[in-house]
Amino acid sequence: MLDERKLAVLRAIITDYVENSEPVGSKALVERYHLDVSPATIRNDMATLEEEGYLTQPHTSAGRIPTDKGYRLFVDRLATLKPLSPAERRAISTFLSGAADLDDVVTRTVRLLAQVTQQVAIVQYPVVSTAVIRHIDVIRLHPDRALVLLVTSTGRITQTSVELPVETRDDQVEAAAVRIAAGVRNMTSTQAVRALSGMAAEEGADLVLGIVVHALTALLAADPTTRVVVGGVQNVARFGEDFHTAMEPVLEALEEQVVLLRLLGEVRDDLTVRIGHENEHVGLQSTSVVASGYGMPDDAWATLGVVGPTRMNYPSTMASVRAVARYVGRFLAEG
Repeated sequence: MLDERKLAVLRAIITDYVENSEPVGSKALVERYHLDVSPATIRNDMATLEEEGYLTQPHTSAGRIPTDKGYRLFVDRLATLKPLSPAERRAISTFLSGAADLDDVVTRTVRLLAQVTQQVAIVQYPVVSTAVIRHIDVIRLHPDRALVLLVTSTGRITQTSVELPVETRDDQVEAAAVRIAAGVRNMTSTQAVRALSGMAAEEGADLVLGIVVHALTALLAADPTTRVVVGGVQNVARFGEDFHTAMEPVLEALEEQVVLLRLLGEVRDDLTVRIGHENEHVGLQSTSVVASGYGMPDDAWATLGVVGPTRMNYPSTMASVRAVARYVGRFLAEG
């Protein structure tokens, strides 16, 4: 457990690094943040934070930078989010007013999120749908192959084949089918994606279950209620010089609807933050994702958020994502 002084040092390092994108030394902290302790004390605190995995030193003679673990502690300890100014609130409201239809709402929301955060915006369509999942089955065709079948209440039938490890037993296939069918029956496609994401993340989930979950998520991605729109991709170029080597895998991930769908499917509450390696997809492990649900849970519920560098202004980004989600949800309810 870190004491308050070390937490203050960590907060100061993160604040300085986000603002200046340079490793932070003890002298800079003392001069800029008035921590009322000597540089030697700060150096000792920084060494402790590094030993415990909250900071790292990119070069021997350089200062420290935060790790994913350091950012996570920082985010978890945020007592309050930076409130939006009246001008920011008016800008959001004005941006959405006059939207002609749902397509226009989504398009405006993507542009708005990208502009206010200067990051990549992702918005899931809040399509109102009464279609729910009626039946799921997994049929073994060969020792190393099975057919995954999905049937909805509208009569829509989709299927895909999956490869299985040769040593897979029939009872494992049956158990996966029963577990998944029971977990998503009578859910909409959007609800099912969230439930499947949770199943795959459960401790002790076996390989066969993971294979079937992945296949079903891909099938559900073809449903229009799970369409995801991306905006502000050009902002990736602004993530900083240290991000250039990671740019290509991030751009590739942002082009995959299934990846984005699974990413948004991980949102569990009002505001979710995934930092660096907390993101399941390798291409996004150099980024952080801030997302929130919006709409009406029993009707047009969906998710929106942003993808940015781990070196982001978390209080501001989290406040902006939450505010936009609430405004869009209110706008849809009133419309």
